[in-house]
Amino acid sequence: MKTKLIKGLSQVQNKYDTFFIDLWGVIHNGVEIYPEAINVLGNLNKINKRFVLISNAPRPSRSVEKYLINLKMNKTFLKNIFTSGEAALRTLKRNTYGEKFYHLGPKRDNDLIKGFEKNQTSLDQCDYILCTGLFEDKENSLDYYDNLLKKYTKLIMLCTNPDLIVHRGTKIEYCAGSVASTFKKLGGKVVYFGKPYPEIYNFCAKKMKLFLL
Repeated sequence: MKTKLIKGLSQVQNKYDTFFIDLWGVIHNGVEIYPEAINVLGNLNKINKRFVLISNAPRPSRSVEKYLINLKMNKTFLKNIFTSGEAALRTLKRNTYGEKFYHLGPKRDNDLIKGFEKNQTSLDQCDYILCTGLFEDKENSLDYYDNLLKKYTKLIMLCTNPDLIVHRGTKIEYCAGSVASTFKKLGGKVVYFGKPYPEIYNFCAKKMKLFLL
C-alpha cells in the first residue's frame, strides 16, 4: 500500500476523535513555541477534538507542564500531557527491576527520582541503571559512557528518553537514547520508555479512559 502524504491535520481531522501530538520538534524546539502549531491545537479545540501532548521528556508530566507554561503556552492546551518519565515512574514505584538504582543523567532530571532518593546508589551497588540523559559535564562525547559502563553490562538499563539526539534551537544535543545505544553495543540490556516503544502508548491509553468516558 502506497503511503499517502498529507499537508496538515485539517485533511484528516474529521476521521478521528483523538490525536496524539508530539511536543519537541512539533509544538516547540526547546527554546520557543511554534505559533502555527498552537493554531492547530486551537482549531482542534474549536471542533471538539481531543488531543494528548506526548513527550519523551525523562521527567514527570507536571514538570513538562511547568516548562511549557514558561514558554508562554496557553494552559488551555495543557490538560492532557504524558511523558516517558511519567511512564517510567510506575516502574520505580513498583520496584519492578529492583529497589536500588544508579541515576545516569543531569541534575535537571532529578524531578523523576524525587521521593526515591533513598533508593539511589552507586554503579557497584545498584540493581539497575536509570538513564535520563548525559551528565552536565560529559555532554559532548559518548566515549566517557563506553568506559563508565563496560563493566556493568549484567545490569539492566532503563532508558527514559529513547531519542538519540534533539535540536534545542539550532544546537544539537545527545539524549539518553545515545547512551542506551552505547550500552547495548557493550552487550547490556535496555528497557525503553517513550516513543516509539509501546509502553508509553499503553500508559496513555489506560490514562485516557479516565477522561474518555
